[in-house]
Amino acid sequence: MKTKTSYGLNWLALVIILLVAAFFWHLSPPTGLSAPAWHSAVLFVATIVSIVANVLPIGAIGIISMTLFALTAAAGDTSASGAIQTALSDLNSSLIWLIVVAFMIARGFIKTGLGRRIALQMIRLLGKRTLGLAYGLAFADLVLSPAMPSNTARCGGVIYPIADSLARSFDSRPEDASRSKIGTFLVVCIGNVNDITAALFMTAYTGNLLAVKLAANAGVHITWGSWFLAAVVPCLISLMIVPPLVLWLTKPEIRHTPDAPKLAISELEKMGPMARGEWLMAFTMLLLLVLWIFGDALGVDATTASFVGLSFLLLSGVLRWEDIKSEKGAWDTLIWFAALLMMANQLKKLGFTTWFGDLIGGSVGHLMAGTSWVLVLLLLNAAYFYTHYFFASGNAQIAALYAVFLSVGINLGIPPMSMALMLAFTNSLYCSLTQYTHARGPILFGAGYVPTAVWWRFGFIISLVNQAVFMTAGLIWWKVVGLY
Repeated sequence: MKTKTSYGLNWLALVIILLVAAFFWHLSPPTGLSAPAWHSAVLFVATIVSIVANVLPIGAIGIISMTLFALTAAAGDTSASGAIQTALSDLNSSLIWLIVVAFMIARGFIKTGLGRRIALQMIRLLGKRTLGLAYGLAFADLVLSPAMPSNTARCGGVIYPIADSLARSFDSRPEDASRSKIGTFLVVCIGNVNDITAALFMTAYTGNLLAVKLAANAGVHITWGSWFLAAVVPCLISLMIVPPLVLWLTKPEIRHTPDAPKLAISELEKMGPMARGEWLMAFTMLLLLVLWIFGDALGVDATTASFVGLSFLLLSGVLRWEDIKSEKGAWDTLIWFAALLMMANQLKKLGFTTWFGDLIGGSVGHLMAGTSWVLVLLLLNAAYFYTHYFFASGNAQIAALYAVFLSVGINLGIPPMSMALMLAFTNSLYCSLTQYTHARGPILFGAGYVPTAVWWRFGFIISLVNQAVFMTAGLIWWKVVGLY
């Protein structure tokens, strides 16, 4: 029997979630928690479960959650106006608007064709060998990542179509065993590389900014520059290691691709010389990087910088207001991000996050008394990493567990900045564990190049390698630059 309507509502899951939430709502709060803290936690968990169960699109869930938060006065507001003001309080968050505006700026890469041109140029330069193709696509992803906060759009919208075209040009097709010629290698590689580029820049993935906000709630302040400084060494090492690792795992039949540069040159000739819009887009990207890197010295906030970039694109005609209005991903993010962030902030304000962190931390602390904080960090990060098997959304896990794990780690003596950054980078690195754990998964898995068993096996192996890099080279580098 179908439980999902034609407009996407999963009634069975919704009814079950509401019944369970109503049951817990009417229970007495645990010792140490106020009623508002308990009620806010119940609504928050119900929201996360609704996202994981795909009850409705995530933006719709955000609207409904804010509505229920206001109607029930979950945070203990004494007036109707106070309740709705609390529910809508994070719609004016500067970090949310940084994401929204960056989404709009990213549209310029696709509209102008600059993203595709960069990828083709990398293939022209590096594509004579199969491994060179992978590095070419990786470098293109790297160049685009600082100003494209949707790693789904970056990988699925720009990089994957080129990888698919390359695979088919070598008669490697997803519907039969020919996928092993080169298609499986390319798709596994671009997905895992996309995780690393998402970790390198604070603005390369929406989840990064959610983690930054939650870390700030815990008293750990991360800037664009400090994020990049911490990420640059371990991410570059992983970027160097992952393509040959994937080559070894997938064992593609084709190792030399002399025709790939010719294909890239042919496509570039069809595109013609760089148009005015592409030059303006390239200038905007460089402008944003300067403002984000040197923003503190220049007195320009990261969100203000993003508005500068968007304003320039509008004034120059690269983007039109119609483009802004039609950027559904940005407006969708504004709603669901504001809902999750509002509830996470209320849980912190009402004391639930601290209470829960102390509860878990106390239990773990007895077991790991006298243990090196590095080992504790390794174990906590691994637990956080592989919990992602139970989530169908990276942002849902961040909203649900990031603040809790951060609080537990700090309580167990891990340097706050190290704990906050390690978990934040993990938010990107776990995206390729399975085909359902990130919005990019349906695009890459749906193509058919990577069977389920292959995806899971390689995803797990690469996850171990990335964790090893960050727990060794990453921690050594953070010590050198004084982060702990």
